[in-house]
Amino acid sequence: MTTAGQSTSISGRSTDTLGRFLVTARGNHFVSDARTGPAEAVQAGELLLASLASCSLSNIQLHAQERASGLTGGQAHVSYERDAEDPTRYAWIRLELRLSGVTQEEAATLTELFTGSCPIYNTLRRGGNVLIAVRTDLPA
Repeated sequence: MTTAGQSTSISGRSTDTLGRFLVTARGNHFVSDARTGPAEAVQAGELLLASLASCSLSNIQLHAQERASGLTGGQAHVSYERDAEDPTRYAWIRLELRLSGVTQEEAATLTELFTGSCPIYNTLRRGGNVLIAVRTDLPA
């Protein structure tokens, strides 16, 4: 778990299959495909949605535990639409939550606590700095 001021990194590399990549995070490895690649593995946009789903549910679960709220389960459905006028961005990202074992009022409170503290949600909502550094390996 990272805390404020801590940095986290993952790595990815291309494979011999055009449009297929191997991603590594803390010793966990998985395959990701480009939209224009084999389209068999999860794609980058889906990983973005998965990050928001995972962060929302874990954040809500933690707040529910701290409040002893009676939450018995949660589901997240996250979707996006690619912007028709600017395909370099998404027109919208939608997060739909279904929380079990709590009232609508408590669900709203848990959601407010989540949106007030989740770095993934808030970076997507407000935007954030993306810094890019490029290095080359000279051909052998």
